[in-house]
Amino acid sequence: MTDTLAAYSLLLAYSAMAVYAIAFVMYVLDLSRRTGTAEAAAVARTPASTTAAAGARGGTALLERVGTITSRVAESQSRSVNKATRFQRTAFALTIVAAVVHLGAIVLRGLAADRGPWANMYEFSLTGTGIIVVVFVVINLWRDVKFLGAYITGFVVLLLGLAVTNFYVAVTPTPPPLQSYWLYIHISVAMLATGFYAVGGGLSIVQLLQSAREKGRLAKWRFLQTFPSSASLEVMASRLIIVGFAFWTFTLMAGAIWAYHAWGRYWGWDTKEVWTFIIWVVFAGYIHARATRGWRGTRSAWLAIIGLAAVLFNFTIVNLFFQGLHAYSGLTTS
Repeated sequence: MTDTLAAYSLLLAYSAMAVYAIAFVMYVLDLSRRTGTAEAAAVARTPASTTAAAGARGGTALLERVGTITSRVAESQSRSVNKATRFQRTAFALTIVAAVVHLGAIVLRGLAADRGPWANMYEFSLTGTGIIVVVFVVINLWRDVKFLGAYITGFVVLLLGLAVTNFYVAVTPTPPPLQSYWLYIHISVAMLATGFYAVGGGLSIVQLLQSAREKGRLAKWRFLQTFPSSASLEVMASRLIIVGFAFWTFTLMAGAIWAYHAWGRYWGWDTKEVWTFIIWVVFAGYIHARATRGWRGTRSAWLAIIGLAAVLFNFTIVNLFFQGLHAYSGLTTS
């Protein structure tokens, strides 16, 4: 029964990957469509201004009327730039479908293991990517950040593909130190924090691109005209990162308590503990710098991206190449 449930879980994981990949293509087509719409709006504004200038120089009433009509057309096209395209609506619907299939894979893996499905690298990848997508979908109830869809689905397809091809292991008994209710508390909150960090980091990446466009660079990336301003992106990113930081702080504290119950000490300078603390310091520095030093714009965005890179390093390199008490990847013996 265990092997059967695990096999169905893996099948659903592959299915979710396929749907995410289709959604990714739809999001890219949406960006392409927005590029064309932005170019059309830019072209439409040019004759409007030219015609209006001709009218100001004493042109005929017909020219003035044509200028008014052209101006209205330009305004209508400009408003349409920011509307959701059918590609984006389709992509977001597919993202939700994929998330449901993904959730099924997580549940079946948990049933197969008879525990929380995050005791090794494969399970953590499976569940963590699912949480990232859920966070992304829920955030859209607060702010429309569907323009991050290509980033989120591409990121998830990459991590899920890495998990099923390189990290997959059969269901095994839980190691003694993990046989604790802290497995559910500590790890689940860490993954939730990672979800907020991932979306916040994506907003920071877009912020850098938008800032470059606003300064006259990346002028050919016209789809950025349909995104919020760099200032708005920074505000959204900072709020999500603050939420992620709160969850990460709890993760650090819960990990120390769990370490005391498992190994008889709160802190032991284990590699995983050190990198968890480094991530906390980076994002604490991000929040502190914005609050007291007035770090705004590109500097704060780079700090957020460095923090996200540290999270990914902690999950991949530290788990795969460093030995320690937290060596539970399932790929090597501890």
